[in-house]
Amino acid sequence: MRTLRNIARWFMRRGKSEQELDSELQFHIECETEVNMRRGMSPEAARRAALVSLGGVEQTKEECRESRQGHTVETVLLDIRYGLRVLRKNPGFSLAAIGILALGIGANTAMFSVVYGVLLRPLPYADGGQLVVLHQKAKKANVADIPFSVKEIQDYRTQSHTLAAVVEHHSMSFLLLTKDNAERVQTAVVSANFFDVLGVRPLLGRTFVASDETHASDAVLILSYDYWMTRHGGDPHIVGQVFQMNNRPHTVIGVLPSIPQYPVESDVYMPTSQCPTRSSERFMANRQARMMTVFGRLKPDVTVQQAQADLDLVSSNIEVAYPDVYPKSYGYAIGAAPLRDDLTRRARTTFLVLLAAAGLVLLIACANVANLMLARLLKLERELAVRAALGASRIRLVRQSLTESMLLSFAGGLAGLALAPFALQILVNFAQRFTTRAAEVRIDAPVLAFAFGASLLTGLVFGLAPALWSGREAGDSLRQSGTRTTAGPARQRLRAVLVMAQVAVSFVLLIGAGLTIRSLMHLIQEDPGFRTDRLLTMRLTANLPNSAGHKEYYAFSRNVLDRLSQAGQVESVALASNLPLSRRGIVSGPGDNEFQIEGRPISKGELAPRVDLTVVSDKYFETIRQPLVAGRYLTIHDNEEAPAVAVINNAMARHRWPNEDPIGKRVSFDHGERWLQIVGVVGNVKEYGLQLSVGDELYLPLAQGNFGGNFVLRTTQDPASVITEARNIVRQIDPHIAIDEVATMERLRSESVASPRLTALLMAMFAGLALLMSASGIAAVMALSVSQRTHELGIRMALGARREALLQSIVLRGVALALAGCAVGLAGSLAFTQSLSTLLFGVSPTDPLTFLAVSVLFMLVAAAASFLPARQVTAIDPVQALRQE
Repeated sequence: MRTLRNIARWFMRRGKSEQELDSELQFHIECETEVNMRRGMSPEAARRAALVSLGGVEQTKEECRESRQGHTVETVLLDIRYGLRVLRKNPGFSLAAIGILALGIGANTAMFSVVYGVLLRPLPYADGGQLVVLHQKAKKANVADIPFSVKEIQDYRTQSHTLAAVVEHHSMSFLLLTKDNAERVQTAVVSANFFDVLGVRPLLGRTFVASDETHASDAVLILSYDYWMTRHGGDPHIVGQVFQMNNRPHTVIGVLPSIPQYPVESDVYMPTSQCPTRSSERFMANRQARMMTVFGRLKPDVTVQQAQADLDLVSSNIEVAYPDVYPKSYGYAIGAAPLRDDLTRRARTTFLVLLAAAGLVLLIACANVANLMLARLLKLERELAVRAALGASRIRLVRQSLTESMLLSFAGGLAGLALAPFALQILVNFAQRFTTRAAEVRIDAPVLAFAFGASLLTGLVFGLAPALWSGREAGDSLRQSGTRTTAGPARQRLRAVLVMAQVAVSFVLLIGAGLTIRSLMHLIQEDPGFRTDRLLTMRLTANLPNSAGHKEYYAFSRNVLDRLSQAGQVESVALASNLPLSRRGIVSGPGDNEFQIEGRPISKGELAPRVDLTVVSDKYFETIRQPLVAGRYLTIHDNEEAPAVAVINNAMARHRWPNEDPIGKRVSFDHGERWLQIVGVVGNVKEYGLQLSVGDELYLPLAQGNFGGNFVLRTTQDPASVITEARNIVRQIDPHIAIDEVATMERLRSESVASPRLTALLMAMFAGLALLMSASGIAAVMALSVSQRTHELGIRMALGARREALLQSIVLRGVALALAGCAVGLAGSLAFTQSLSTLLFGVSPTDPLTFLAVSVLFMLVAAAASFLPARQVTAIDPVQALRQE
């Protein structure tokens, strides 16, 4: 602090200090002159001798200044002022360097803001690091995440010694009625202490208490922040309002803050006692009735590893206590994962790969600007040589060059920071497809610190090599005759190495972009198994009484089907519990329903086969154009009075009956109490996304299965033109029917590949920037080489060399640089593409076609980049070159 005060004091009285120094030196010279005059010298000789003994006034002043505190700060300020003046006098160079750095630093800042907001930012919950998610597993059955039953939740709640609390969550859709509207709301059903365990305080009102979870309590709701803002306009008086849901009044008691929701985004929250399914005695008594996700909070000073060991013991006790439910062949186990890791599990690989790609772009930018600075040093070489001859030390020259590079990097950082928000919105929309933490992405203090650090590191990286070279070769320039400057062999090699480094890194990025683009092309061309053209989908939720059974739901469905089929431009209409390529399919995965094949009894401890179930109406397969492979389709005659039947997909037929005809075979889902006869085999459909493989699928007729609310219409013209008429027909049936998720199947197909498309787009953008920078680097090196060799090339042409041959040799040199860079980049790309393997579909990380195409592309770009400066050869006058010689 004393040193800082002295420096500040010196800066405040710097002018006075200079006057005192002048007066002191003049006094010293006068005294020395007087002494010399007493010795008999003339006044002129006495003063000259005094100056000689002092060693020079300015040199002495400099020595005095260097001994003062604050001299280093003053020197740095002078270097900055000099650097700004130099950059201002070279606007073309400065703007080019700042633009290149702005792209590199801006891309990295935008990507880091996403990575920090999603992967690194602490959870917005109290002591979020103590929150864990529990996952039940059946290792031998290869099932990684089994939902929990009420009984299992009670076991872990009572037997665990490391968890301070265990809470549950599951999501359902309910119909909510307002004064003039009906809407389907995604409802999270949670434990009463759910928000207390997470450490979430409401924005308005209160959260649930224990009395809210009793069956005798009034029905209450808590609204999510987004639902409150979008549906109710952020009404500050929303608490206390009453809405009809499940034909029962529900009172709003609170509004949540804007926080990431997990495992799914929900509109409203209710306690477990209000969910008809969860609160039924039959469901609670059934250990195998599973649909809940479970969260836990670790006790103080308990680690995840300690909790895992404790939970392993609990799971072993459960497995021993209920061998029929958890046979040894299942390999029952429990896992505990930090909530933050679970929130970002799907996003981690993609975001880290994109951040690495952005980092590679910044490296290329550094190499490019370093090359520009080396080229500029050729023009300043004689100036630097003069400064060195006048006494400037190598350290002083290096520091001056580094100061210029730091000024460029910080200017590029500020420009990149200005560009980052424009890219950030695209990245946030991209992140929303992977995690609910996307709303936390923003440019704040940690991101600004990253941008500052990236600018500092960038300035050092691209400025160090030119700075060292400026001090190393500057002294030699004075020995060169004439005004023509040439780069030494060492500097030429350095520039060539920088270009090869750019090409190598660009090669890695282009390989990654090529693989993701090829993967996207495979996805787009993937056959979904049905015709997506002229299909309109919509989800309907009816306001039926709680006492309504299957007959009432079926009657409602038939009424809607019949009315919609009479609409103009509607060719056919059908209903299904789940539609192909639906959002549910994209987010989650296939179902897990155990069944039994007639004649194949399941022995004790043996794993039961599993299949995905879909309930469909008649004409469903005809409507979506799902082909019939064998047998027949489901018809309207497959009703409650008819024998129980089912249709399976071709994958199940080949899997379960590889050498038999499955038609006529029977399966059961209730241990043989009711058997379903297979009457047809249909083609495989990508039910859960184009990128997922087809599993076993079984279709039940609507009259014999559960209710499904997803309608699909095949139209004779553009399906979008039917939306208004279809809505009006449904409103005529019942104005309180909620209509949502209205979309064409073509749009659903497009959305199913949105994440791979954006990943490929971002990789292509990074690769395109890298390629452009590499091409400009090659062009700059070849242009400088041609300008330096003008005299030599002129003499060679005067001696008979053809211009075309010289032009070809220059282009081949540029291609050779690119070829060497590609050879280096080949090794790096093999390592980089392995991290992409989980993001690829239908293409290998070592796809030879991609590697060959990128290599050829680089050769062509290098040839074009070299050809433009090589054309300067045609303007050389050989006669003028001979006269100079």
